[in-house]
Amino acid sequence: MAITDWPLLERPREKLLAKGPSALSDAELLAIFLRTGVRGKSAVDLGRSLLQEFGNLRNIVSADQIRFCQSHGLGLAKYVQLQAVLEIAKRYLQETMERGNVLNNPYETRHFLTARLRNYECEVFACLFLDNAHRVIRYDELFHGTINSTTVHPREVVKRALSYNAAAVIFAHNHPSGVAEPSAADQYVTQQLKQALHIIDVRVLDHIIIGDGQVTSLAERGLL
Repeated sequence: MAITDWPLLERPREKLLAKGPSALSDAELLAIFLRTGVRGKSAVDLGRSLLQEFGNLRNIVSADQIRFCQSHGLGLAKYVQLQAVLEIAKRYLQETMERGNVLNNPYETRHFLTARLRNYECEVFACLFLDNAHRVIRYDELFHGTINSTTVHPREVVKRALSYNAAAVIFAHNHPSGVAEPSAADQYVTQQLKQALHIIDVRVLDHIIIGDGQVTSLAERGLL
């Protein structure tokens, strides 16, 4: 049965307008993105098939171009459209952070860092450089490593902080394993960076570790 033959409030678009996007299932959200189904399948049916094929919504969103375009009902146009949507979301999160004190918006800050770092297959060390009011000056991805480690150079972090005239920083890096527990190396490099930045009067507010559905704050753990 075509979606147009469904009861009005069971149709994904109408349901979203009436109840909000959070009321929709993953398949219904995909149906709105897909817009149309394929022969013998409505857009919702196609969404369900894609979720079964990929395993979950995240795997669809993070699939590379070749893998994405191989799936029936998708293709290059959909891939380009999805990448544009993802980039809009990232820029929205960054602009939301930049309008206010990041310590007053911990959810947006962590959501932004997760969006930026979660899908990397190697470890990436990033930094939010902040002004005196703890507003974002700049987000930089400073070091790229391997699947389970990255080398962080305190001197380069200090140079970047001075170039931005930063008053404070928040560090972040991802764990491709998906486990967001801080390692001994994570704690050690955090202390090294804290000592180096203390010399130039730059405060380290936090070091956030991004896993798969997990976010750990070293500040909240008392490890700063």
